[in-house]
Amino acid sequence: MKADKIAALVKPSDFGQALSERYLSYALSTISHRSLPDGRDGMKPVHRRILHAMRELKLNPEGRPKKCARIVGDVMGRFHPHGDAAIYDAMVRLAQDFALRYPLVSGQGNFGNIDGDGAAAMRYTEAKLTTLAELLLEGLNEDAVDFRPTYDGEDYEPVVLPAGFPNLLANGASGIAVGMATSIPPHNLGELCRAARALLKNPELSDHELCKLVPAPDFPTGGLILESRAALREIYASGRGSIRLRARWQTEPLKGGAYRIIIDEIPYQVSKSRLLEKIDSVLMAKKLALIDDVRDESAEDIRIVVTPKSRNVNPDLAMESLFRCSELETRYSINLNVLDKELTPNVRSLRELVCMWLDHRREVLERRLRHWRAKTIDRLELLDGYLACFGALERIIEIIRANDEPKPTLMIEFELSARQADAVLGMRLRQLRRLEESTLRKEHKELSARKRELDADLKDAARRDKRIDAEIQAILDSPAGREKRRATLLEPSRQKSIDEEALAEREALTILCSQKGWVRALKGHLDAHDARAREGDALRWRLHAYSSDKLVVLGADGRAFTLGAERLPGGRGDGQPLSVLCGLSGAPCSV
Repeated sequence: MKADKIAALVKPSDFGQALSERYLSYALSTISHRSLPDGRDGMKPVHRRILHAMRELKLNPEGRPKKCARIVGDVMGRFHPHGDAAIYDAMVRLAQDFALRYPLVSGQGNFGNIDGDGAAAMRYTEAKLTTLAELLLEGLNEDAVDFRPTYDGEDYEPVVLPAGFPNLLANGASGIAVGMATSIPPHNLGELCRAARALLKNPELSDHELCKLVPAPDFPTGGLILESRAALREIYASGRGSIRLRARWQTEPLKGGAYRIIIDEIPYQVSKSRLLEKIDSVLMAKKLALIDDVRDESAEDIRIVVTPKSRNVNPDLAMESLFRCSELETRYSINLNVLDKELTPNVRSLRELVCMWLDHRREVLERRLRHWRAKTIDRLELLDGYLACFGALERIIEIIRANDEPKPTLMIEFELSARQADAVLGMRLRQLRRLEESTLRKEHKELSARKRELDADLKDAARRDKRIDAEIQAILDSPAGREKRRATLLEPSRQKSIDEEALAEREALTILCSQKGWVRALKGHLDAHDARAREGDALRWRLHAYSSDKLVVLGADGRAFTLGAERLPGGRGDGQPLSVLCGLSGAPCSV
C-alpha cells in the first residue's frame, strides 16, 4: 500500500528538460547570489552580510575590535549559511590594503601579505569596521533600503547597502559565474567623486568626457599603466578590454660609476614570492644575459634589488629583459559586468556605473527624508499634546485623581489623540515646571522649521541633488578623498624603443652541416673536425657563430630563407634536415 502511494507521487518528466531547468536555476543563483556584484553598492552577498553583522556587533571604527571567530560565527549563524573558511577569506580580503584600494575592515593581527602568505587562523585575529565601511552602512536604521528575511526567517538583512561612496568602482570586483564573469579594476575615490559631481551638474556628459576626470584605474599596489588615453576611453565606453601593467623601478647609483635597479611597486594581484621564484628560475636557465642577480630586500615596503652584469649595461634593456620573462609586466582584463536593481547582469560603461550609483543615492536620500519627516511629525504630535496641557496642569492632576481611567477624559476635554494622552500621563512630576514649557516650545519651533525644510526637499529634485552634491564634497574633503593616485598612466609614445636583439643572450655556437643537409649546433666554438655523423653521411662544413646570429639559406631554385641560430637543434642528436627547417624542396646551394 505504501509503495502504491509513493508511485502515485512520481511524475514522469523529460530528462533533458528537467536537467535544463535545474541547471538554469543553479546558474541564476550563482549569477545573482554569489559571483557578480550589485552595481549600486559594489557588494556580493557575503561581503554585505559581513559588514552588516559587524555593524550589529557595534564594531565601530572608534571602538574595540573583536575576535574574527566571533564575527564569522555570527555571519554564518544568522545570515550566511556556508562554510566558515569562505566567510573568513572574504573578510580577510576586505582588510588587505594590497587587495583593496580602500579597505573596509580594520584588522589586527596577521591578515596575510603581498608575498601570498595566508592570514592567521580566525581565533588569533581581530577586526572592526573602517570609516569608509561606516559610510557604506549609514542610514540602515533610517529606512534607507529594503530588508528581507534571512535564510531561517528569524532575522532580517539588507537587500543592498546605502553605499555612501561609489564602492564598486573605488574597490573593484572580480568573479566567475556560469557563462559570464566580471573584472572591475579599482579607481581613485577623489576622481570618482569629481566625476559624480560633474554628472550631477550635467547629466548629458558622455563617457569620453567623463574619462577626463577618471583617466584610468588606480591600483593599490601602484605601478605603471601602459595604455593610450584613446584606448582607455574605448574600454570605458564599451565596458570591455585589457590594460598593460608594469612594475615601477628606478636606478640607485653605487661607487665607481656602478648602479643597481630598485623595484618598489609591482603589478596588481601579483604574488611577490611567486614572481621572485619565476625570475630565479629564468636566471638559473641563463636566459637573462644582462642580469647578474635579483634579490628581495623588502620589509613593509617592496624593495627588489636587480644587479646588472656590469655598469655598462643599459638599465632600460636590463629591465626589458625582466619584463618579458616575468610577471613584472602583466595584462589586466576589464569586464564591467554587474547586476542592476532587478538583478539583471549586463556589461556597463563607466558613465552607466556612476549613474547607477547616483540613482541609488537619490533613492536612499528620498527614503531617509521620508523617514526623518515621519519622525519629526511624530515628535511634533507629542509636543502639541504637552503644550496643550501645560496651561491646565491643575485640571489634569484633578482628572487623574478623580478617575481610575483618566485617558478618555483627557482625550475628550483637551482634544488629544491616544498617543498624546499616553505621553501626558507618562510625564514625570519634575517635568511640570515653567522652564520645561519654554524648552518644549523651542524644540517645537525647531522641528516645525525642519519639517518645512524636509517638505521642500521632498518636493524638489534639484534640492535633493544639492544634498547629494554636498555629501560627495564631504567625501572629497576626507583623507580618503584627498589621496593621490598610486598608479601612473604612461602613454605608449613615451616608452623607450628597445632593440630586440640586445635582449637576446649571445651564446657561442658551432654549427655543423652534413653532406646530406642535416644541421645541428654545438655549444661553444669548437674544432669539430672529427664530429660524428649519421651512418652513410659525413661532415660537409662547420661554422662558428652566436645564438643571436641569423643564417641565410639559399635553395636550388634561387629562394632565400632566414633561420635564427637559436632555433637550430642541439648537438646531442643527429640534428634535422634543412629542408624541414626551411621548407626547401631541394638541397641548399650555400649557407
